[in-house]
Amino acid sequence: MANETILLIEDEKNILELVKYNLEQESFRVLTATRGNAGLELALKEKPALVLLDLMLPEMSGLEICKTLKQNEKTRSTRIIMLTAKGTESDKVVGLELGADDYITKPFSPRELVARVKAVLRRAQETPATECLKAGTIELDTIKHELRLKGKPVEVTAKEFELLYALITSKGRVLTREVLLSKVWGYENSINIETRTVDMHIGQLRKKLGTAAEHIVTVKGVGYRFDDEED
Repeated sequence: MANETILLIEDEKNILELVKYNLEQESFRVLTATRGNAGLELALKEKPALVLLDLMLPEMSGLEICKTLKQNEKTRSTRIIMLTAKGTESDKVVGLELGADDYITKPFSPRELVARVKAVLRRAQETPATECLKAGTIELDTIKHELRLKGKPVEVTAKEFELLYALITSKGRVLTREVLLSKVWGYENSINIETRTVDMHIGQLRKKLGTAAEHIVTVKGVGYRFDDEED
């Protein structure tokens, strides 16, 4: 994981310098850009392992950059963490829907940011042992990283795929939000993470699953489980 390239696109220079310093202390190679167009150009040229992406940027927004990278076959697998000063849920949902792996709301501690960068990269290196997983009308192809419903492909983000994989392989056990954050996002228990991020991903996943969404059962006050009974 050390020496991997991280691209930081951030127009607030004090934040840029602070984040760059802390990542370099962990032996990451850090590239920086302060404008949207320049950041996108650098991402397409260098193909970093992860992009730390501010939403509010000159010339091109972070959401536009995220969308462009995820639509490009050469950068589709690039991990993206959004940095945002906005606290509105709609901005986070849009970013996650476009394929971002995570978001961090400003202000944040450098220690938390580094931990979450490592968690996202660690999860990227892990591959499921099972090649094809079936549950009712749902089929997960872990080689192609593809979700199919009744044989038809359904477009999902990397995190939505991993979340569904975790739920299905739990074999009916209830998974708390904290457990899902650990299994899917790789977060340590010591990190203070918003568990709402799990709920937001579940909501987006349910929309894409249509009638098959009934398999994902909310256990009030606890978390979620996957009901594997046939439709």
